[in-house]
Amino acid sequence: MKSVVVVGSQWGDEGKGKIVDWLSSQADIIVRFQGGHNAGHTLVIDGVIYKLRLLPSGIVRKNKISIIGNGVVVDPWALLEEIKEIKSKGVKVDENNLILSESANLILPFHKEMDEIREDAAGKSKIGTTRRGIGPAYEDKIGRRSIRVMDLVSEKDLDNRLEIALIHHNSIRKGLGKKIFKKDKLKKDLLKIAPEILKFSQPVWKKIDEYKTKGKKILFEGAQGILLDVDHGTYPFVTSSNTVASSAATGSGCGPNTINYVLGITKAYTTRVGAGPFPTELKDSIGEKLGTKGKEFGTVTSRKRRCGWFDGVLVRQTIKISGINGIALTKLDVLDELDEIKMCIAYEIDGKKIDYLPAAAADQLRVKPIYKIFKGWKSSTQGIREFDKLPENAKIYVKELEKFIQAKISSISTSAERKDTILIENVF
Repeated sequence: MKSVVVVGSQWGDEGKGKIVDWLSSQADIIVRFQGGHNAGHTLVIDGVIYKLRLLPSGIVRKNKISIIGNGVVVDPWALLEEIKEIKSKGVKVDENNLILSESANLILPFHKEMDEIREDAAGKSKIGTTRRGIGPAYEDKIGRRSIRVMDLVSEKDLDNRLEIALIHHNSIRKGLGKKIFKKDKLKKDLLKIAPEILKFSQPVWKKIDEYKTKGKKILFEGAQGILLDVDHGTYPFVTSSNTVASSAATGSGCGPNTINYVLGITKAYTTRVGAGPFPTELKDSIGEKLGTKGKEFGTVTSRKRRCGWFDGVLVRQTIKISGINGIALTKLDVLDELDEIKMCIAYEIDGKKIDYLPAAAADQLRVKPIYKIFKGWKSSTQGIREFDKLPENAKIYVKELEKFIQAKISSISTSAERKDTILIENVF
């Protein structure tokens, strides 16, 4: 048995969907272990585009089991809508190939409303959330007032849990001058969809242990990126969960000794959605060019992504924090037309050179990147599947990037298509 964890080594949007789909051909089980439907993975398979939010990327493959772990917060209506959408494209989804943790916490309408209320009230201090209720749902989980999948089994238990949650939320809503949230209609709506949700519900920790015993290969799929981790990211401009590789264990109910390899998905340049520090951001024509050629718009929100040069300092930092063994480099082809390419190799702050991103948000906003400049290759890498066939300057850039971040590049993606990948090291 071998298990691989896939995480984003930047601010998310690194192309995890394609890589997970590509790796899932070798895996038996694919597990989502954190985040919610704020994270979007786009897959392009034989010209068909699949946009996934809650469903693990392995769902589009036959004879694979997809698992939504206890670390994920689940909007039950969004999940059912996504299942309906993916079925309409000919993908089979039933209780035989999709398992939902009975311990997963639910995102409810009052979570989404609270997300919107607080973000609108924040003014210039906006975090840049997707307004899907992710943060408030995680808050309720930590506050021990959350409604979980298992609570849908009993109307009495559900009524009790909703009462507890709404005492908290309605107190805040009253303080903000908002209408209180009524329990009865929500309970009725939840009980209506309960059978459709509960048919997927199982003790995920137990199922994973069974799969381990049978020697199955397990692929753990992370959402967002390490720089959005609530502990290790650019706080407070982060998500509400831990996005590092170790969360695969807590977010699914298996021990850390289950994990054999950590693969960091890394874009050949850098992007970020929403507010927050971004040392290498380009607010010029080059940044626009990267965004246009890279189709840098959010899968879930369609928000335009901020673009900049590859930040080697940040990626080297996330590699150490998350225990990344190898890198899958994506979107190399987006750099094809550039005359020169820059890589951040250090920062300068108050006249001092530093080799890491400081923890304080004020300092993160003040650091200035120090670059190493490379000659562009000015020729197409799109669709190339062998390293030796890359242009010479592209090979130089990749090798220097690998050397600086101190982690082996195991694969290089040269287009959104599943097969357009240079395999250097097989992680399974």
